[in-house]
Formats: sequence, structure tokens, C-alpha cells
Amino acid sequence: MRTPGFTLAALTAFLLACTGTDRAGGDRVLVVFNAGSLARPLRAALDSFAAHEGVRVEQESAGSLETARKLTELGKVPDLVALADADVFPRYLMPEQVDGYVEFAQNRMVLAYTDRSRFAQEMGPDTWWRIALRPGVETGRSDPQLDPNGYRSLLVWQLAEQHYGEPGLAGRLEAASPSRNLRPKEADLVGLLQAGELDYIWSYESMARAIGLRYVRLPAAIDLSMPDSAGSYARATITVRGASVGDSVTFRGAPIVYAFAIPREAPHPVLAARFAAFLLSDEGRAILRREWLDASEVPVARGVRPLWMPAMPDRQP
Repeated sequence: MRTPGFTLAALTAFLLACTGTDRAGGDRVLVVFNAGSLARPLRAALDSFAAHEGVRVEQESAGSLETARKLTELGKVPDLVALADADVFPRYLMPEQVDGYVEFAQNRMVLAYTDRSRFAQEMGPDTWWRIALRPGVETGRSDPQLDPNGYRSLLVWQLAEQHYGEPGLAGRLEAASPSRNLRPKEADLVGLLQAGELDYIWSYESMARAIGLRYVRLPAAIDLSMPDSAGSYARATITVRGASVGDSVTFRGAPIVYAFAIPREAPHPVLAARFAAFLLSDEGRAILRREWLDASEVPVARGVRPLWMPAMPDRQP
């Protein structure tokens, strides 16, 4: 069961009201695990927060599914988890690891490239798939077993097959992006693109803009950006490995939504709550926007209880 979304004012007020004693003593350090596409915007927000609060921050970036498995399989518990797909929380981490999560940003899938990319002068929203299928063109993508960008690439190809009326297009695009061009997360592909080893990479608009890459804005019917298109996006599906070996999870196409949560056993839940409140503040949202992450919508909290209230120990009135 999901609770109704909070307004931004109510959500921020709740977070700022959380005071008490963190579980871990010693230095005040905030540990954040995040998706690769969030590494840059969250680094900027963390640096600003650290300067305000006088704390140390540590950041680990990986694909969102790999990040979730750090908790479920390796027993590594940070203070805050921020993922590129909000659906990973209920499918991998609830209710054992987190009680709830906050949807806080949006994005869209793009095909990024440089001036040196083969056929760059011909690239466009209606020609991209024909160019990707040309002999000699090298296209990179992230691993769908580790990273939402990876399975979203496959979902986009399925939607493109329907949108352009090209039977078998999804399979041909997958064959044109072979395993040698696969990397754990989309951020790992950028250097290969800039070095000319890849002509195109599947990425997010925020990353392409922040790095200064050229990119194709795909039709809204396939780029997973529009909330009003959720029903049509859902026609595409992909199955990946679940939270533990032997399990599997099926994801349907859906608008891209980023989310964060404070684990139930976070060492510093109060400090994490203060960072979460900062992230949702006007200053925090301005930082995200400067890094080209779309944080324009009012955040929505979801979960089996109001946010992560059980994770807050020893709160004072």
C-alpha cells in the first residue's frame, strides 16, 4: 500500500522537525549511495550541505539495481539511497530495507553523441534508428541487470518498434549494440564516447546537458518522459534479476522518476533527514536544476508509513 503524496511544504517541515540522536557516534559523516546519473547533481548538493552543516560526506555511485543489491546482498547500509527509478524501492528494498521513499526529479532518455560520431550531421528524432543500424556504427548502453538506463534502453527500443511500425526493430537495435559496448552504468560510457570509441550512447538528458554532449530528443511517445503517456509506455516490458539470486523482476515502461529513501538501519538517520530536507529546499532544488536535473515537480512521498518515521530514534518534541 502506498500513502498519499505530501505537499512540498509539509514534507520539508516534517524533515526539518526531525531531531534526536543518530545511532552511530564519532565524526558526523553522511554516507550516500546513488545512481550514476545522480553522481554529479548530488555531489554539488552534498558539498553545499556539508559546508552548511560542518559535516563530512561520502558518496558511492553505481547502477540503481547494483546499489539496491549492496543493501540486500552485501549488507551495506548508507544513510541515504538515491535511485534513478523510483520503482526499485518497492520491488527491491521495501519493506525490509526502507519504509518509504520520496520521488523528487524527472528525466528523459536520449541518444547522445559528439561531432565526431559517424553520420552526426544526419542524426535526428526520426533518423536515429536508421543510423544506429548502419554498418560500422558503434552504440553503447548500460547493463540492464545493474542499471535502469540499461533496461530503459530496451524499453525505448520496444516502443520505437511500435511507434515507427517496424517489426523486429527492437531486436535489430539490440544486435547493433553488442555486449562489447555494454558497461555497468551509463556514466561509464561517456569517456568512450568522448574518445571516439563509441559513436552514440544511450543516456539521460540531464547527463548529456551537464557534460555538454550533443543528443537527440526522441519522440515523446518513446522517451519515457511524459506522465500522460504512462499507459502507452507500459506496453513495453523487460525482466531482470531480482533482489536475490534466482529471483526476477519485470519492469514496464513508465515515465522516468528519481527517488530517495533513508534506510531503516541508517547509521545517521537524523543527519540524513536534514540532508533530505535540504535537497527539497529552494536552494537544494536550484542546485539540481543547475546540473540540468528536472526537479520542477512537487516531490511525492510514498510508503507503508508516513515517510521513514520509524527510522528516527529518540526524537524530542
